Amino acid sequence: MTLPVDPGGLALPPRRNRPAVPSGRRRIGVMGGTFDPIHHGHLVAASEVADRFELDEVLFVPTGQPWQKSEVSPAEHRYLMAVIATAANPRFSVSRVDIDRAGPTYTKDTLTDLRRREPDAEWFFITGADALSAIMGWKDVDDLFELAHFIGVTRPGYVLGDLPLPKGAVTLIEVPALAISSTDCRRRVAAGAPVWYLVPDGVVQYIGKYGLYARPSVSASSGLVTAEPVRTEFEPIEGSEAVPEEVVPNGAHGVVTIEGVQ
Repeated sequence: MTLPVDPGGLALPPRRNRPAVPSGRRRIGVMGGTFDPIHHGHLVAASEVADRFELDEVLFVPTGQPWQKSEVSPAEHRYLMAVIATAANPRFSVSRVDIDRAGPTYTKDTLTDLRRREPDAEWFFITGADALSAIMGWKDVDDLFELAHFIGVTRPGYVLGDLPLPKGAVTLIEVPALAISSTDCRRRVAAGAPVWYLVPDGVVQYIGKYGLYARPSVSASSGLVTAEPVRTEFEPIEGSEAVPEEVVPNGAHGVVTIEGVQ
């Protein structure tokens, strides 16, 4: 099925699920990000895209060394949180392709490595619609659209301006708006506030077990720096602010973005 294209060259998402693919080729979505931590916004966006595009699998790909970020949690923690968060969905899986590769993480390297492992599959790269406005500055951008079809995830009502993108190379899709960001989750943990229902239960427990994001404190008697315990009791949750990152419909400038991706 050929998707309609708006004047800006972006393919518009179908209103209903597309028909079965006669070729029988596997359709695989790739969602990259730091996932520090992964949260329900990531999972909802991936689920919506998988349903609308009839994907056989969505690969969550935690970044190794993000090219534009230096202060992120260890890759193994982020990988294991992603595994915990996606375990219940049979269409979700987590790849180590980026964290096992030395050096900075770039989208071209991610897609090239994944396509090499399954060259006959149809590949779809899931990113925030706002990230598309900067995509022309990504590494080897001319090659990216040959490696995968790009899906820009956005909140309802968002309008993306004209972009110099190849015709039909990008599809925009609206997903339910969840005001969640990894940055806000980290800030809440550091402040001793709960993150229940913002991130999957297993991820909440993992964060508490390993003291991730806990605010360091200095003991008056010993002078040693320790991590304050993470509170897990239930208490009222204040509204989450929109933070410039993520694959959720509230990221940079109020739109979905993926942190740590280029």
